[in-house]
Amino acid sequence: MIRIGPAGWSYKDWEGIVYPQKPGKNFDPLEYLANFFNTIEINSSFYRPPAPSTTKAWVKRVEHNPKFSFTAKLHRLFTHERGKATKKDEKEFKDGMAPFLKAGKLGALLLQFPWSFKNTVDDRVYLAKLLKQFEKYPLVLEVRHASWNTPAMYEWLQERGVGICNIDQPVFSKSIKPAALTTSPVGYIRLHGRNYQNWFREKAGRDERYDYLYTLDELDSWMKRIKDVAKQTRESYVITNNHFRGQAVVNALEIDAAVKEKPVPAPAPLFAVYPRLSESATPDSGTPNSSEQKLFDD
Repeated sequence: MIRIGPAGWSYKDWEGIVYPQKPGKNFDPLEYLANFFNTIEINSSFYRPPAPSTTKAWVKRVEHNPKFSFTAKLHRLFTHERGKATKKDEKEFKDGMAPFLKAGKLGALLLQFPWSFKNTVDDRVYLAKLLKQFEKYPLVLEVRHASWNTPAMYEWLQERGVGICNIDQPVFSKSIKPAALTTSPVGYIRLHGRNYQNWFREKAGRDERYDYLYTLDELDSWMKRIKDVAKQTRESYVITNNHFRGQAVVNALEIDAAVKEKPVPAPAPLFAVYPRLSESATPDSGTPNSSEQKLFDD
């Protein structure tokens, strides 16, 4: 099983591009995207733990797609603000994840660390403790510093049943480079884009860093890695994180079409903004294009 989807769904700049321009009060973006994808990575959990009532509702909103499975990012208190998390923070996060576990809808919990997290004694001790805290979850580790790229580290993760995230990002001398590694039954790939101009710029905002559309040739270089990871795992997740202006949705659809070797259905509004998508997808008749939506609104 290869599940492909974007990171997140709640983006204002997706209106009129991924979603109808005026979707209406009954429009549900999560339910809508679950018509096209079998996974979405929850990135809001990185900023605040979701309430159990929220995750329970998310499960219900995708139940029309029985193949759908979420992935979620661990709260930043545990990865980017180490030492600040309390027992209360841990409980709140675990309570929020409980409905996913009960429904069997959590494919992976992603522990995403920044580039500053390096393979030192102190950081290894911290990581071991964190893995123990969340050992009941299907864990995947994302590290960005090249010091972690050692056979001993991958063997250590494999012994603990923890997956490794293969990432595509702007690379400089000490960055992790693209790979096709597996250390658990769960494979994971994240494509962050290659916006070198803004990735390292201190004052760049989130949208600026993730403003990047992969070319078809760039995606093609990832297809062998995706298939290699899938061969070695029970299930694999391919997440596109270049979310700005719906580019993550475009690239996820193009990857899905390449995996299936046939065109896939796609949200109709996308084609006006990204005409190249017609090479990989067909407009879904159930999603209005911009002119149809205007008629409906009128």
